[in-house]
Amino acid sequence: MSVEAKAIPAQASALGGEDREFIKGLGLTSSTMLVMGSMIGSGIFLVSAEIAREVDSPALLIGAWVVTAFMTMVAALSYGELAAMMPHAGGQYVYLREALGPLWGFLYGWTLFLVIQTGTIAAVGVAFGRFLGVFFPTISSTHWLIHFAKVPPIQIGPMVLGNMDVGLSTQSLMAVLLVVVLSVINIFGVKTGAIIQDIFTFAKVSALLGLVLFGLAKGRNAVALAANFGANFWHNVHSLHPVQVGVGGPIVLVSTLTILAVAQVGSLFSADAWNNVTFTAGEVKNPKRNLPLSLAIGTGVVLTLYIGCNLIYLNVLPLHGTCQTLNGAVCTASAPDSAAVLNHGIQHATEDRVATAALNVMFGSIGAYLMAIAIMVSSFGCNNGLILSGARVYYAMARDGLFFRGAGKLHPTYKTPVASLMVQMVWICILCVSGSYSQLLDYVVFAVLVFYILTIAGLFVLRYKQPNAERPYRAFGYPVLPAIYIVMAVFIDVVLLFYKPQYTWPGLIIVLLGIPVFYIWRSRRPRGQAAVV
Repeated sequence: MSVEAKAIPAQASALGGEDREFIKGLGLTSSTMLVMGSMIGSGIFLVSAEIAREVDSPALLIGAWVVTAFMTMVAALSYGELAAMMPHAGGQYVYLREALGPLWGFLYGWTLFLVIQTGTIAAVGVAFGRFLGVFFPTISSTHWLIHFAKVPPIQIGPMVLGNMDVGLSTQSLMAVLLVVVLSVINIFGVKTGAIIQDIFTFAKVSALLGLVLFGLAKGRNAVALAANFGANFWHNVHSLHPVQVGVGGPIVLVSTLTILAVAQVGSLFSADAWNNVTFTAGEVKNPKRNLPLSLAIGTGVVLTLYIGCNLIYLNVLPLHGTCQTLNGAVCTASAPDSAAVLNHGIQHATEDRVATAALNVMFGSIGAYLMAIAIMVSSFGCNNGLILSGARVYYAMARDGLFFRGAGKLHPTYKTPVASLMVQMVWICILCVSGSYSQLLDYVVFAVLVFYILTIAGLFVLRYKQPNAERPYRAFGYPVLPAIYIVMAVFIDVVLLFYKPQYTWPGLIIVLLGIPVFYIWRSRRPRGQAAVV
């Protein structure tokens, strides 16, 4: 056995010593619920409108989600090997550190803390407040409690900065309260957080399944079926597609493969966060078995539901919209929204709320209330999973001397990373008040994909460097499927670099800013603490 082959078991032993401080409170069911609950946020209810506008084809709308499903499943099955091989707190941070070096692990953790995890939690929290406002109109983004300033838009190259309100509205207050409540709850043991996760994930998976089943049984609309299926289903598949380059740039024509890559911004983001279960690996029972299983089962169920939801949208709403009202009358400018909902179609659903428009067709005006409840339940469960899991990454970084030292300690009674939870909570609240979270999220779609590429590339690196290391589970389809994933993901990132620079270059800058921070933080490591090499 080579020296390199002996390295991981020795280091894993040390890591395992740290992980023994955790309480093993997550079984297969809770781990799977964490995968599903972290994935299902508000994206599935909204992003299909933007995707439909980009691809302008029913077949390509479904195709975009099928591509996302394939890529996500391959990635999850690949991560299963890494999770079973290194079942330690920190998950993807640990995999990157062990395969490619501590700098790459830090850059992932830096971006996760600065934007990916915290920005997503802030955005989901604000979505919770927005839909709570359906029932309580005083909860609104324009109902200010404290309004500091309106930052005007500033364009720097492909980036548009600013254009946001800084202050505390009743809507952002609801987001802050949600984050504070869930962060405090998760101090009281992983089992408490897991119970909440199980309940809310079961509720929102049931809601999505109900939407699919009811839509198939009762929701089919003759106008939408005629507009979307048959010969129209393949509309625009073989055509060139217009794409605007950047903000205010020229409109160019691109191929079907390229437009599908552009469309992945929405669908990949909606299917993201499946990897969060790996962050909690130190608290999973029998992780060498349960982590790969939870990744496979959780992503498989959610992605099947996502494709099913989009088929229901096409069954209920025409892609382009029509001029026939629900009661069959001719559309007029004075027709009420509830009567003319079909006129908007998927592409032009009000504020991109495709699911609300679909439920409006199936249930009438009560549909908006049903969807508001579904999204609040989804947001609550999603944020619980993200808050629970994200703190474990900063804990692992702190143990390596690459984050605030206190974040590397566990609560003496509940064995949870309480300081890490609190630091995460404070930064999320700042993002909620700053109004910058949604802009930051736009910037990191590219970066998220880069880290997935690097992590799966790490699978190849570790197979070469540690061929004899223990692997209780081996990635399905290796090396073909992981290689296909890398090729597809690189293609998408290259396309986004060219055609969506407003999303890519800022995200790349955020990642690169972490390089000097890494060396500064490492140089400030307390004397006597082991070096990260």
